[in-house]
This record gives sequence, C-alpha cells and structure tokens, in this order.
Amino acid sequence: MSETESIIRIAARGDGVTTSGRHVAGGVPGDILAADGTLTPGPHHAIPPCRHFSVCGGCQLQHADEEALRQFVTDRVVHAAQAQDISVGEVLPTHLSPPRSRRRATLHALRTAKGAVLGFRESGSHRIVDMQECHILVPELFALVGPLKKLVGQHGGRQAVDIELTLTDQGVDCTLKGIEADGLAATEALLDFAREHSLARLSLDRGYGPETTWEPEPLTVTLGEIPVPFPHGSFLQPSADGERVLTRDALDYLDGASTVADLFSGLGTFAFALAGPRKVLAVEAARDAHLACKAAANARQAPVLTLHRDLFRNPLQADEAGRFGALLLDPPRAGAREQVVQIAASEASRVAYISCNPVSWSRDAKVLVEAGFRLEKLRPVGQFRWSTHVELTSYFTR
Repeated sequence: MSETESIIRIAARGDGVTTSGRHVAGGVPGDILAADGTLTPGPHHAIPPCRHFSVCGGCQLQHADEEALRQFVTDRVVHAAQAQDISVGEVLPTHLSPPRSRRRATLHALRTAKGAVLGFRESGSHRIVDMQECHILVPELFALVGPLKKLVGQHGGRQAVDIELTLTDQGVDCTLKGIEADGLAATEALLDFAREHSLARLSLDRGYGPETTWEPEPLTVTLGEIPVPFPHGSFLQPSADGERVLTRDALDYLDGASTVADLFSGLGTFAFALAGPRKVLAVEAARDAHLACKAAANARQAPVLTLHRDLFRNPLQADEAGRFGALLLDPPRAGAREQVVQIAASEASRVAYISCNPVSWSRDAKVLVEAGFRLEKLRPVGQFRWSTHVELTSYFTR
C-alpha cells in the first residue's frame, strides 16, 4: 500500500472503501488512510450525535455527513441497477428521512442486579446497549424507555425481554415478550403501567403469540386518510415521512390508470392512497392484514377489493395481470420473482415496484427489462436514518 489512500465510497455494510479496494471501519469518502492504519477525517466525516454510536447496532452511519449519507443511499440503488445492466431513464432525487422519525422498533431489555438495561443490541452481539438517548426513534417511543426499564427491573425474569413498539393513531402499541407477569398483583401492575403512560395497547407474548392486556379502544393506523385496524405484528412503514414519499411516487407513477392491482398489499398502504377515483385490487397473503384491509374498505365504502392470496405460491397469472391498467408491487426483502415472471409474460404495460432490498429488486427488474419493459424512473430512499438499510421506488413501462 502507498503512504496514504483516500476513502472513495461506503460499502453496503457501512465500511469505507479505499482506492485500492481496502475496507476500513468508520471511513467515509474524503477520509485519508495512512500506511499504519490511522484514519484522518475528511470534509464528510461528521461527529456522531449519539453517545452510543459505534457500539449500538441501531445505527451504522452517524459518522457520515448528509452529503455522504445521501450518496451512499443513491449508490446502493443505482449500482444495483448497473450490476444487472439496466439503464435508468431518470434517477429522481434521493430522499432521506429526518432524525427522530422512526415510529416502530424492537428493543430488548434484561433485568440486572441494579435494575435493568434496555435498548438496541450491540452490532453482531446479544449484549444490550443501555439506551440513554436515541436520535432515530420518534419522541413518543423514546419517552417509554425509562418507564419500561423500571417495569422490566420489577417484573423481568432471567431471560431478555423483547419489546415491540409502534406508534398508531391512538398512541403507542407495546408488546412485551418474555416478561414474567403471573398472578393478580403483576397483572394489576401492568394495567397501572398502561394507564399511567397512556398506552394505546399493551400485549404480552408468552410464547404463543401476543395476547392483549390493555386496549381502551380498537387500534388503527390511517392509510390514505382511511383508519385501518392494526392487528398485532402488522407491517407498517418505519416512518410516516418515508410512507409519504413512497405513496406520492406511486400516485405519480400510476396517474391515469383506472384500475390497479396492489400486490403484497399488507394493510393497504398503497391501495388506500391509490383508490378513488380508480379501483384497486389489494392482494395479500397474511390473513390478519387482509381482513383489516377488507374491514376498512367496507367501512368507508372505498373502491378497494381485497383478495387473500399467497403470491409466492400462487402469483397472479399472466392473463389476470394483463387485465389491470397498472400494477404495483411492494414485496418482502426476498423480492417477487414468481410474480414478476407472470407480469413479464402478460400484456401489462405499467408497473410501479417499491422495494426494501436493491439486490432482489434488481434481479426482478432484469426479468421485466428482458420482457420489454423500460425503467423510466428510480428513486433511492433512506427512511432508516443512519442505517445501511436502503429502499427505493421504481417505475417500468413498455
């Protein structure tokens, strides 16, 4: 290696990469690596705002300034397309969600001799970082860290407690897995906790799935101005900010389509945003999410027809896909290869594809391009602030 090398990019897992291809933990573009391994910060090396950074596994990129972070998100998405030799008509501006915008998270806690520790786990470890501050959670979730720590100190057992928190229309939905709450006194303590901290719902999971302990009124999340029931464990976009960007792009991409099939629709994040005046078919495999979407559509008489169907095992066939003016896909991280093959073989001409995994998306995109589709628009999205987790929106036509 020469005397010094420059860091030129950030790799997928967050390491800096030098001109010679060497990976350096904590490096960002513009940093200088000396022969002895010393890293000299450059103009894009930021001071991490959180005291837990470099230990806590919740963030990987707080040492990158806004420009470097935006470039990382952009490169992850654009390079995924380039790796499949896919030409992009237009790369739209990269969107980054702001700090303290994460509305759902899973934290971990453990009772100790002095009380309890609670927070995210260390990267690559089961050790829990005792959270004193957090720059990614919305204030409503972080406000519960101290009270939950006290609760675990009083009622936690020998095993770690998993804590799922989600901000809903009515407030915070909290599910505790692994906490000991046997007997009347413990149950009353949990109810007092829920009342004191105005929880929207408190549930316990003793290994057989969540059981509701406290829920003054049925929980909902508003999607496209329609309140949708929120079953335990339902998927929700991690931030309201990110959801707005994704749905806005979907509306833009599919403007003018009179009918849309929303595939892997979940609770109806895109279906309800797209519905009216257009008609939408919302297709989902998870039964609870399907029924919640159906109930909301029926209650508000929204032009959303729901279909309970596993698109991995039984994708919409080519003749079915071709009946719609446009298609929207928002699959899990594994992608939607089986469904994309059928779309490629159909007469469909407009596809909006939302993805949380640029790698699986690029493989699916290649199938569409080989079938005559053109990637018209592509937007990188970083709604997991300071994380290596990257999302995107894309629009294909033929």
